[in-house]
Amino acid sequence: MKIVYCGCGQFGVDSLNALKASNHQLLHIITHPDKQAGRGRKLRANDVAQRAQQNNIPFTAIEDINSAEGTGLVKKLAPDLLVVIAFGQKISPDIINIPPKGAINVHGSLLPKFRGAAPINWAIINGETETGVTIITLAQKMDAGEMLAQAKMKIADDDSADIVHDALAKVAAPLLIETIDKIQAGTAVYAKQDNSLATSAPKLKKSDGRIDFTLSARQIHNKVRGLCPWPGAAACFVSAQNGKKCPAAISKTIVTDEHAKHDRAGLVDAEFNIACGTGSIKILEIKPHGGKIMDFKSFLNGRGSGAGDFFVPLEENG
Repeated sequence: MKIVYCGCGQFGVDSLNALKASNHQLLHIITHPDKQAGRGRKLRANDVAQRAQQNNIPFTAIEDINSAEGTGLVKKLAPDLLVVIAFGQKISPDIINIPPKGAINVHGSLLPKFRGAAPINWAIINGETETGVTIITLAQKMDAGEMLAQAKMKIADDDSADIVHDALAKVAAPLLIETIDKIQAGTAVYAKQDNSLATSAPKLKKSDGRIDFTLSARQIHNKVRGLCPWPGAAACFVSAQNGKKCPAAISKTIVTDEHAKHDRAGLVDAEFNIACGTGSIKILEIKPHGGKIMDFKSFLNGRGSGAGDFFVPLEENG
C-alpha cells in the first residue's frame, strides 16, 4: 500500500524504519518544523525529520496539518493509508477520510487504559507490571479509536520510563507491519474499546516531579522510575548540622522496606535509608542542583552529613 507517515517523536522511528524496509511504499513523511533546543536554543530537526534527511525520504515539515496547505498536500500524495505515531497534532476528519483505508495510530499502552499524551510514564507511576502497544484507528476522541492489534510486555521493578519507551518502540514495529498487511488483505479485525475501562494519562508537567516523602516507599519508587528522564523526580536535602538546603534530582531508587512506620517522613538513617510515609527507600543515583550524577553516599559525604539529615519537597517554584 502507499503510505504517508505523520510523526515527529523518537517513539516512531523503529516503526518508520520497518515501513521503509517493508513491501509497502513509504510515499512521504509529514512532520513538525525545526524547534529551538538545548542551551544555545539553536534550531533542531526532530528525530523523524533527521531520519528522513539521512535516508533521502521525501518529507514536509508543517505547523498545522489541518491547514489548507496540509490538506492539499495529503490530497496530492493520495496515499492508501496514513500512519500516525507521536505526531502531537489532532488530525481532522477531512484528512483522515482522504486515504481509502483511513488512518491508524500506534499508542504506547494497552488501551483502553492510559489514553493520553504520557501513557508509558503513567503506567509506571501507577505501579503497572505489564504494558504494551495498541494499534488503533484515528478517532476525534483522543485514543478512542477501534483496536486492530495489541502486544504486551512486562515492566520490571527497576525499569524506568525511558527504558520501557525504547522497548515498546521495538515491539510496535513488527506489529505495525503485520497490521498493515492485514488491512491490505482485508483480514484486519476492528474492535471497539470498552470505554468503561478507560483511564487517563495526561501530559506531564514539571511540577509532577516534586517528591513528597509522606507517600509510601513504593509510590515514590514508581514515581522516580515513571518520571525518568523528564520531568525527573526531585526533592530538597536539608543538613541537620547547618540547615543548608540542596535541591537534587533523584533518578534511581530501590525499595528497602514496604511496611515500616516512621515518626518523621524524609529522615535519612545511618544505613542511608530514607523514611517514607510507609516503608523506606534507598537512593542509588542523585544529582545535586548544578552538579553531576553520583551515588548517595558521595552526595552525603560532600555535604558533611550526619544524624538527623532529611528531605523535604521542593518549594512550588523549586
